[in-house]
Amino acid sequence: MISITPRDYQQKIFETAKNRNTLVVLPTGLGKTLIALLLAIERLKKHPGSKILFLAPTRPLAEQHYAYFTKYLPELFADLQLFTGEVPAEKRQEIWQTAEVIFSTPQCVANDLEKYRYDSHEVSLLIIDEAHRCLKNYDYTTVVEFYKKQALNERILGLTASPGSDPEIVKQICMHLNIEEIEIRTRHSEDVKEYLQELEFKKVEVPFPQEFIEIRVLLKRIWDSKVSILKSKNYLVGPANKITLLKLQARLAMQVSRRNFAAMHGMSLTAQAIKISHALELLETQTLSGLNEYFNSLIKQAYEKKSKAVQSLVLLPEFNAARISLNYLLTKKVEHPKIEELAELAENEFSINPQAKIIVFTQFRDTASVISRRLSQITPIKSAIFVGQAKKKDTGLSQKEQKQIIEKFKSGEINVLIATSIAEEGLDIPEVNAVIFYEPIPSAIRTIQRAGRTARLSPGKLIILITKDTRDEIHHYASAARERKMYKTIHSIKDELEEKKKSPSLGNFTETKEFKP
Repeated sequence: MISITPRDYQQKIFETAKNRNTLVVLPTGLGKTLIALLLAIERLKKHPGSKILFLAPTRPLAEQHYAYFTKYLPELFADLQLFTGEVPAEKRQEIWQTAEVIFSTPQCVANDLEKYRYDSHEVSLLIIDEAHRCLKNYDYTTVVEFYKKQALNERILGLTASPGSDPEIVKQICMHLNIEEIEIRTRHSEDVKEYLQELEFKKVEVPFPQEFIEIRVLLKRIWDSKVSILKSKNYLVGPANKITLLKLQARLAMQVSRRNFAAMHGMSLTAQAIKISHALELLETQTLSGLNEYFNSLIKQAYEKKSKAVQSLVLLPEFNAARISLNYLLTKKVEHPKIEELAELAENEFSINPQAKIIVFTQFRDTASVISRRLSQITPIKSAIFVGQAKKKDTGLSQKEQKQIIEKFKSGEINVLIATSIAEEGLDIPEVNAVIFYEPIPSAIRTIQRAGRTARLSPGKLIILITKDTRDEIHHYASAARERKMYKTIHSIKDELEEKKKSPSLGNFTETKEFKP
């Protein structure tokens, strides 16, 4: 056991969580797990013979929390066990009987509870990591509903860097977790500031080249045409964007399943619009190489007659004109200007500090590959791509490979990590000198998680690359607005909970569905 002293804000949050079900909203790297550890010790002392259940959305996260508790809990204080899908159900059932602190993904426990392998009546503390996922039919919700009905000594602790900006969603999270208190801190909270280092924020704008604009005009013609027909046939009402089109696609698919075959034309138009929307996103915010890969995949699908929508799309003169222009730029070795800007930023960081560590976040794996190839040409840089596990025929990293890369990053064998969303949540990645967003993202949750990777123990930088006059700008301002709204929402719901404490007759948030274990 290694002795550890909680910071003032951790102690205050712990004091709250001792007495009430609490949602802790704390930026990445500010020690949410220590609060969970303190509360676990308190509950085991208060309820001898009870159990603690610590759930995390992925196996590496569950393993990380298990390792943390093993490191900091007094020796022989409790029997700690790790559940994964690799542990057979019968073995989990056996382990559950004697284990005192169980770390698991929600899928394992939800499955076991539904099959009556054990129940949760002895659990005196349920810890939910990444609590913003406790929504709808996610396995978290299943486990929590069983727990609320079975527990003899209920106590719930929800941990998140950000629960989102939508008041209804935050209320749903609070309702599912029976939340009675919200403890929220930001980098600017008075009791947090003293523990953090200065974060330098830099927004780097790059121009959108004229040659790219010409390709965009061609793709935009296809988009406008498809959207116009969808609106004229009353399939689409209101604004057209990726989200509204995906919802429309689901609606039309439902109609087709009910043998409304007239909706098939609408589905084809919607599919084409979604594909062009993705092509525009790649062109504006990613790389020309990625766009070329995407075009080639569409042509392959058309050749293999996998989709009539794609077959129609690749025959359009505007599509072929866009492809010809793109190929011309690629033969001239032209790439998105953000790639060169990123290379300069990274090189500059290492000229200032040869021991620097950097994380570059990007949305797409193809982009990560292009970035890695460019950065590998810079002498001090030793980069690695850090992505999730393979999906279908896609390439990816196994959890073992992910761990190996993190270890190399910790040791300095790798000094630039080019990561997709896998590096946003919780993983034990060492602090870095700079976090660079290759593109802004409209999600407040993900922006906060990414930014939390720096400026904890030493000064850090947050750099966001933005292509002018593209959706990059829209996403950047949308994320900032949502973050402001999120804190306003949380404080409003916190006040609402305070009012309910004073007037219990007001009741809790309304349950939206009946649950029958």
